[in-house]
Amino acid sequence: MQTQNSWHDSATYSQWVRRMLRHAGSGQEMPVSLFESSVPEPVELLSGLVGDSFGKATTSRYESAFAGGNPFVKAKLAETYGVAEAGIVTTTGATGALSLIYQALLQPGDRILVENPGFDLFAILAEAQGFGVDRFERTGPSFAVDPDAVDAAIGPDTRIVVISNLHNPSGFAIDEGVLRALGELAERRGVTLVVDEVYLGYALPGAKSAAQLDISPQVLSVNSLTKIYGLSTLRCGWIVGDPKVVQPIHALSREVEFSISKLSHAIAALVLESPEAFRAWTDGIVASARPIIASYHQQWLKAGLVEGALPADGCIAFPRLVGITDTKDFSEWLATTYGVIVAPGECFGAAGHLRIGFAIDPDRLQHGLQRLTDAIVEYRHIRADASLNRA
Repeated sequence: MQTQNSWHDSATYSQWVRRMLRHAGSGQEMPVSLFESSVPEPVELLSGLVGDSFGKATTSRYESAFAGGNPFVKAKLAETYGVAEAGIVTTTGATGALSLIYQALLQPGDRILVENPGFDLFAILAEAQGFGVDRFERTGPSFAVDPDAVDAAIGPDTRIVVISNLHNPSGFAIDEGVLRALGELAERRGVTLVVDEVYLGYALPGAKSAAQLDISPQVLSVNSLTKIYGLSTLRCGWIVGDPKVVQPIHALSREVEFSISKLSHAIAALVLESPEAFRAWTDGIVASARPIIASYHQQWLKAGLVEGALPADGCIAFPRLVGITDTKDFSEWLATTYGVIVAPGECFGAAGHLRIGFAIDPDRLQHGLQRLTDAIVEYRHIRADASLNRA
């Protein structure tokens, strides 16, 4: 067993998931997927919305997105965020948003600063475009961001700082005061702060987007419909910020963004305008799942199987396993032996942790978490026996 210490030494998150699904799916029993990072796709709701909108007549929201985005999507986002439409760029998902930001705001030799643990795609997108990547640590039981640590990690070539709120992979929120301090830091150091907020919709009512806090023109918010409603199929994302900062992103988008679907963004406009049924879908799944994960988390803590707190919001958790440092090896063994798929901490730069997605059917969640519990206990016994034999 060989411990992996960073995401540079291991498969990317997407590679890991695909490989484990193929491997675990080859068995007789359907694997239990605890790696999902959103609620399941609301197929019936989506099917009904499409049928109502394109049945007897075509919805008025079916407008070209080529010239600058679906106008109804932009109008609703402007209303929601309380900003001018000139400060909004619609994109092909949050991934497309980040890629556009990097391309528009970075020059050869520039570097970005990202959080660790963190979603590896933040760095992968930059490195694929030839930009350097540095990291700062999110620390403590709630993976807090220390503005002083961020300040110290900003180098002479740093142009963009990327963070997530809610944090991926841990699910913890960033305090509003910290966000304000980071915005002030970005303005003082002359960098752009990009806040990935794809999980923010899971936060308690009243949680504000960084773009809504009016901290600094150097702050950009990125979001999409993927995580909060399970609507990855729509590929609807957006960037919100100061119109002057957003302007070069707009300009680049008009030149290179040809992937925005007229059809999917028309449906996205309808979801944004009337989100109640989709919100109820999300809230119902999380409300059913949270008592289950909370109960198991308490059992794990009491039995000394894990360390770390359970985040108050969201649909993911990132506990540290006690006595198991190579979580990549454990996760492979777990998928093979118990048919349960989780994301090892190595995929996020934090070996020893597991990212667990729990927004699934309650019975399946109960089954998966019990098998995970049994697996942790058995694996620790295996490792203990192996150590005794070596001694």
